[in-house]
Amino acid sequence: MNVPTPHQLRESAQAYAAEAGAIVLEGYGRIHAPERKGRIDLVTEYDKRSEARLLQLIGRDWPGHGVLAEESGAHDAAAGARVRWVVDPLDGTTNFAHNYPFFGVSVGVEVDGEVVAGAVYDPVRDEMFSAARGEGATLNGAPIRVSGCEHIEDALLVTGFPYDVREHPERHLPLFQAFLLRAQGIRRDGSAALNMCYLAMGRFDGFWEGSLSPWDVAAGSLIIREAGGTITDYSGGAFRIDARQVCAAGAALHAELLAVLREHPAAHLPPRA
Repeated sequence: MNVPTPHQLRESAQAYAAEAGAIVLEGYGRIHAPERKGRIDLVTEYDKRSEARLLQLIGRDWPGHGVLAEESGAHDAAAGARVRWVVDPLDGTTNFAHNYPFFGVSVGVEVDGEVVAGAVYDPVRDEMFSAARGEGATLNGAPIRVSGCEHIEDALLVTGFPYDVREHPERHLPLFQAFLLRAQGIRRDGSAALNMCYLAMGRFDGFWEGSLSPWDVAAGSLIIREAGGTITDYSGGAFRIDARQVCAAGAALHAELLAVLREHPAAHLPPRA
């Protein structure tokens, strides 16, 4: 089987994110009765409906490809399949369940373990962020770039708290305080995929967050790279979508973020059960 080009995969990712986003938008503004996957983590019927449509579309167009989806996990691919789709059908479920308008659909695609295409769609604002390896990143078709901010004191940062923050606040709040006392401002708005896209187009200057999953970051990490950003783990090591940690910004600011992260080694530890 021939492997599609990054451009072809990007086109499909955008189309699939748009279709799933239309399903999610149908539920926006309604009263929801979400289920709990944990003390904080929620899932709604629209997460499930969106994911079902994504799986249907991928299976229809690319029957030999693998899939990793948030709600249903890994789906078997043909033996030796080189392509895997990594999808979050509704990133920002808690926001969605409360009708807070900050959520989206994330569709990333790996070839031989490397993310080569991705799209993140915000259905409320009708904003489609996407990228393909070597093609740059765009918002609704227009090129985007990370900001040129170089210093934390001038930066608007964004982050999120992991699901174990209640059990282990001592691991997460000191780091948040350290950035809060240095930065121009910090936002915490509940969708890592959109946070990464906002960084890529300069609405935010820097992003850090731990305890993330592959479907949270697959598409957004490529969009950041293709927008000229630097993305690593908390130690400055090579970023992997399964590494759980993200530190991202333009090159100069990224170095300053890493310096703060080095002061808080407890935040580098994996989440506890």
